[in-house]
Amino acid sequence: MTLLPERDDSWMFHTPALEWTALQAEALDIAQLTSVTPGEPEEELADMEALLVRAQRKYGITGVVTGALASVYQATRVQRTCADLGLWCFNPLWQQPQLELLEVLLTEGYEVVVTAVAADGLGAEWLGRSLDRAAVDRLLVQADRHRLNPAGEGGELETLVLDAPLFQKRLRLIETTSKFHAGAGRLHITEAVLV
Repeated sequence: MTLLPERDDSWMFHTPALEWTALQAEALDIAQLTSVTPGEPEEELADMEALLVRAQRKYGITGVVTGALASVYQATRVQRTCADLGLWCFNPLWQQPQLELLEVLLTEGYEVVVTAVAADGLGAEWLGRSLDRAAVDRLLVQADRHRLNPAGEGGELETLVLDAPLFQKRLRLIETTSKFHAGAGRLHITEAVLV
């Protein structure tokens, strides 16, 4: 399930490169339900609940798995909504040591690219950069120097997974542009394919 906020400053949901989650779903060979949400705090929750109800009716889901790392705001709202609908909610990454999670990305076959930055120490050069060992090492230096969350949990950076152990195909970015202004920027992906 993917909620598509109309605003870039959603409190609940990731916003960069969401249009490419359809390729991720195809790479995973799973169905995807999407819904647009205005991006207003309480409306986002109602839209999430409506999408969960749609998934229950269409696929008979009994639970939800999230990628929440540390945001109490996000995790508690998803958990409460799931509880209200009689769904279990599993947050496998919740409160895990974030440096260990970065290490998993490096050692377990993930290919991840930076799609947005919004913090001192993360300039335009980060947009489109793969999170390889050198990038993670540099990110840790910048995190220490500028008091950033190295996993980007505070919105310092956003990413897109191009390949992962469960993917049957990987995403290849064909054409991108980036915009950086006033300490923040986004990678705009105009073409991508599965290979």
